[in-house]
Amino acid sequence: MGGEAGVSAWLRRLRLFITPISLLLALLIWEGLVRIAQLPAFILPSPGRVASRFWQALTDGTLLRHTSTTLLEITLGLLAGTLLATVIGYLIAKSPLFEHLLAPYLVASQAIPIVAIAPLLVIWFGPGIFTKVLICALIVFFPVLVNTVVGLRAVPQELRALMRSLRATPWQNLKYLEIPAALPVFLGGLRVGATLSVIGAVIGELVAADRGLGFLINVGRGQYDTALVFVAVFTLVTLALLLYGVVILLERRMLAWQSEPYKRNGHKILD
Repeated sequence: MGGEAGVSAWLRRLRLFITPISLLLALLIWEGLVRIAQLPAFILPSPGRVASRFWQALTDGTLLRHTSTTLLEITLGLLAGTLLATVIGYLIAKSPLFEHLLAPYLVASQAIPIVAIAPLLVIWFGPGIFTKVLICALIVFFPVLVNTVVGLRAVPQELRALMRSLRATPWQNLKYLEIPAALPVFLGGLRVGATLSVIGAVIGELVAADRGLGFLINVGRGQYDTALVFVAVFTLVTLALLLYGVVILLERRMLAWQSEPYKRNGHKILD
């Protein structure tokens, strides 16, 4: 037992260093590639040049201005897509009629790349923030919807029978049985939706925008300022990681009642 505890402690300490060490190694390889191949900055800038461009964009307010726009679009799109997916998912899970009516169209909609319909949405609704929020909501919608339906249908039948024997009202069923039982699966869908919302915002900004990180990527591409493109991309990655972390914190808080065996059985993946 003592040996196992020692190994576990060593593995936990190792885990803390894996990410920074791998990141440092990637930066060294990147720097070495640029120097050895003597690549021009417009093809592949060095990490130092990207860091310098990041500091310049940060200090002159450019990065904060465009990041705040993208973050607003992501937040509104994630909230709207999650709310709509939760409501429709609940209706589908509870009503076979709704499932037969909506399921074919919902599944077919996933065969259409969001990149293909983004220009149409810009034509119909204009290049304003509403279109970017709509694109975010559309890309978030399906994974949250599917997980909502799966979570609600995974409620054990014996628990439903118990609630019926207690003469629980529909509201009591929802509050005390369905929401707690479906929450782990729902939050798994929200993890996926949170990261996809970043993609949705950027797609909208790449198609038509005058602000945002996607717009900044377009500017960098047009001016052959590849370092600026890297700055925007790394900022988007940071936003996605932060959103993912927020969902994990929310999950830990909302699922604090779960037992340790449940958490050990694969329900803390990617924590």
